[in-house]
Amino acid sequence: MGLKGIKPKDYTMNILNGVALGVVVSLIPGALLSELSKALDWSFGLTATGIAQTLMPIVVGVAVAINFKFTPIQIGSLGMACVVGSGVARVNPDGGFIFQGSGDVINTGLTAAIAVLLILLLGEKLQAFTILVIPTIVTVIGGGLGLLLLPYVKSVTTLLGNFIATLTDLQPVPMAIAIALMFSMMIVSPIATVGIATAISLSGIASGAANLGICAAGFGLCIAGWKVNAVPTSLAHFIGSPKMQMANVLKKPKIMVPILCNAAITGSLAAFLDLQGTPFSAGFGFSGLIGPINALALAPNGWSALNIIKVVFAFLITPLVLGFIFNYVFNKKMGVAKADDYKLNFN
Repeated sequence: MGLKGIKPKDYTMNILNGVALGVVVSLIPGALLSELSKALDWSFGLTATGIAQTLMPIVVGVAVAINFKFTPIQIGSLGMACVVGSGVARVNPDGGFIFQGSGDVINTGLTAAIAVLLILLLGEKLQAFTILVIPTIVTVIGGGLGLLLLPYVKSVTTLLGNFIATLTDLQPVPMAIAIALMFSMMIVSPIATVGIATAISLSGIASGAANLGICAAGFGLCIAGWKVNAVPTSLAHFIGSPKMQMANVLKKPKIMVPILCNAAITGSLAAFLDLQGTPFSAGFGFSGLIGPINALALAPNGWSALNIIKVVFAFLITPLVLGFIFNYVFNKKMGVAKADDYKLNFN
């Protein structure tokens, strides 16, 4: 496939779908097992899921490459470029490299886009020299350009984080609603919610609101696309991450209208019920029960019957019920979106 053989729209969608899938695949193990591993003191579970998160850039690169139907050489090259450009690795002064975190998701996507362009430009012109030239050019030039962009992308991310942080100076209810709305949108964008929350040390009610906004997005998108998506894919919206809908949201932003209404109401419960969280839990919502567990752990009297009822009501019942209500009102009655707008196919 050459550069002339692909439309700009297909190019963009292939990148975004690959980023979304890569993020979901690499975060799901940790989302499902991290809290359980801590509770059981299962060190290997924490190690394995931590490694999975660190491998996010290469998983993103592979997912993007597969969307473009690249050859094995091109797939491997794109994966390596994404690792270089993501910032997940840094030089160890004592020798070797230190891999930490999961890298910058936005920059990983930009690096993938640059590397894909290089592969498409070179196409099949190299013939027998492909194995020598493609891995070298794509990794060094594609990954290198991505690494050059990294400080600037991080600056933009930090500015966004600081903007969100100013919302914490508002009154609790409007603050909770605003943060829930922003995180429900960020969770279906290339922006890493965990990275934003960690960068601005989002905690307390602000973190709880972010959690609930993500919960609203997960349950709302699951319900809206239930008829057209496979059951495992639908469940992955809240068990894993709603980020898998990123390409659909970019294509038709209006499909988020019922989701945002859900997030506004659900997020306000953080203020009304005093549901708190940590910077880490703010980026996961319901996934792996990280949000609910942290809300219980930080609540006065901990795992009391009243607190459990509050958490179940806010994190499960409210976003679920509102998901059905707003899907019926906006999509079925008003025709804002249809089930096919939420359709995913990752097989």
